[in-house]
Amino acid sequence: MQDFTGKVAVVTGGASGIGRSLVKELLAEGAKVIIGDVEQSALDRVLAEFDSAGEVSGAVVDVSNEASVEAFAEHVFGHHGACHLLFNNAGVAAPSANVWETTVNDWKWVHGVNVMGVIHGIQSFVPRMLASGEEGHVINTSSGDGGISPLPYQSVYASSKAAVSCISECLAAQLESENTQLGASVFYPSGGLLDTGIWTTDRNRPTDLAREKPYDPVPTVQDFKVAAEAAGMELPMQDLDELARYCLDGIKAKNFVIMIRVEEAQATLTARAERYGRAELPIDLQEIPQL
Repeated sequence: MQDFTGKVAVVTGGASGIGRSLVKELLAEGAKVIIGDVEQSALDRVLAEFDSAGEVSGAVVDVSNEASVEAFAEHVFGHHGACHLLFNNAGVAAPSANVWETTVNDWKWVHGVNVMGVIHGIQSFVPRMLASGEEGHVINTSSGDGGISPLPYQSVYASSKAAVSCISECLAAQLESENTQLGASVFYPSGGLLDTGIWTTDRNRPTDLAREKPYDPVPTVQDFKVAAEAAGMELPMQDLDELARYCLDGIKAKNFVIMIRVEEAQATLTARAERYGRAELPIDLQEIPQL
């Protein structure tokens, strides 16, 4: 898909952060964009912001809820008759903790949004996209944290993003092997430290999935940057609009992996594979900032 003009694009988690930048860049390329987001106030703000930028609309959607996503798909196809670009982008994160100090609700909430949100998006939209017979693409947002190599104190989040990477690989292989008109990519937000809403996702955490025991304050972007620098890791900030443009270019190039400086991931994965081959812990603890 080389031209997004007039194409229908769906972006979950599109009211802030990377999702907002994806919406902005899709509109700049002439796509019709439908935003699905759980946060009404953020959705209202982004719709007002981009009202004059192109054809954009939105709906409150809880991607962890199968019925909510199914209703969203019905709405999109009922109003637009198609979906050409599906960005399963919504995501949340739990506090850093040892695995034994995480809680059941941490796992239910994060995996409910990050993993089941992708599954619900695929199961509600892909059959309709296939039935339309039109060219299309599914883009699932993963993370280098888990998708490439996990930060050990982010076991809940990292494991959810590892699952997204695996799901995406299977989906892409299935769509290609069955000679469909659809493709799939895994998108790794990258290029530097990202100032997104993922640092403050507790604002949308449901009360019935509240954490069962207290935890230390969630670090800010600046906290993480300082910790990384103390560990000898320089993490420059990545512009989110530039990242979104890179993602759209990756779709046009038919890349399965969409990641800035993907060769660095290759080096990391090679080193991990070598440790596996020696039956060692794949994580290099010397490279992990402690928060």
